[in-house]
Amino acid sequence: MRMAERGDQVCTSVFTVGEILTGAYKTGRTAEAQKIRNYFEGRAVRLLPFNSEAADRYARIRAQWKVSPVDAIHLACASVAQVDLYLSNDAGLKKLVIDGIHFISGLDATIL
Repeated sequence: MRMAERGDQVCTSVFTVGEILTGAYKTGRTAEAQKIRNYFEGRAVRLLPFNSEAADRYARIRAQWKVSPVDAIHLACASVAQVDLYLSNDAGLKKLVIDGIHFISGLDATIL
């Protein structure tokens, strides 16, 4: 509700969709995979692309910080999209300073 009032938007990289779909396909749940694709094709979540600009950002992040390739992909996509807040389960990411991302926080944070 407050998100809509402020015009906030939930974003994730297209890579996230692939990660989620993997679980459905591994267990043979193709109907569930279709539901997942339908959800992400809707307007609830803005999908951030991994394009050539994100690839360059990825390389810069990997060169500067000791982060996994997966985390670097997500951070690069968020960086190019100029997100205000990046949330992660990885507490180690909170210490990073990434161009284009204003704040990095854990999912356990209370955000007002």
